Amino acid sequence: MIVRSRPPRFQATRVLAALMVREMITRYGRSWGGYVWAILEPLGVIAILTFTFSQFIKTPPIGVSFALFYATGYIPYHFFSEISNAAGTAVQLNRPLLQFPMVTPIDTVLARFLLSFLTLIVVSVILFWGIFLIVDDPAQVSLPKVVVAFAGAALLGLGIGCLNAFLFAMLPVWRQIWGILTRPLFIVSCVFFTFQSLPEAIQQILWWNPLVHAVGAARVGFYPVYDASYVSFAYLYGCGASALLLGLALLARHRSDVSAPD
Repeated sequence: MIVRSRPPRFQATRVLAALMVREMITRYGRSWGGYVWAILEPLGVIAILTFTFSQFIKTPPIGVSFALFYATGYIPYHFFSEISNAAGTAVQLNRPLLQFPMVTPIDTVLARFLLSFLTLIVVSVILFWGIFLIVDDPAQVSLPKVVVAFAGAALLGLGIGCLNAFLFAMLPVWRQIWGILTRPLFIVSCVFFTFQSLPEAIQQILWWNPLVHAVGAARVGFYPVYDASYVSFAYLYGCGASALLLGLALLARHRSDVSAPD
């Protein structure tokens, strides 16, 4: 009797799906509370920025709605932050599962990325829909431009997260170092101000931050009049793709090392 084994691709898909379901239950629980918090967290940040800066300036740098302006800056940053954190901690949090031959470090990274990415899309749609429902802003949304901007931020988050997944596993102290190094990232990514409002000397430095390009591209998608000639999609996507390829190569080459129990 000949026993046919399942195709490797089918098995990999089943493993990925199982990891996503496990991650969904672990992260959000079996109730709606976890999903509500996924919406309340970015909403709270946008509300704080809106309330704080509206006390000092009469109108936002672009448009007439403070909430929309800060949302167009924070959501791309949130895509990067959430995805890089989820992907970066995937190997450490799923290390017991890596003892099974069919589960690889790359599977854990992709599972956490897909769940985070899909959740962020839903959260973004709800937030922007709510903002447009409440405020009266003549912004004209270009969905293709918004998608390209958010996808760039997501790719960058996946690339950095994949690279960190290897570094966190091989050098645990790097996680603390990374946390310290990225604390100013929210400030230097043009989330609550525009790139053009900065002195030229600072612009030349911040240009090398790929998140500045993601935020600028997102704002073009909501404000057609916004001049974002400084945005380079080649640089944004190039940084994300380079980090992703390097991270995947390291995880594949050192699978046994990163999978070893603590």
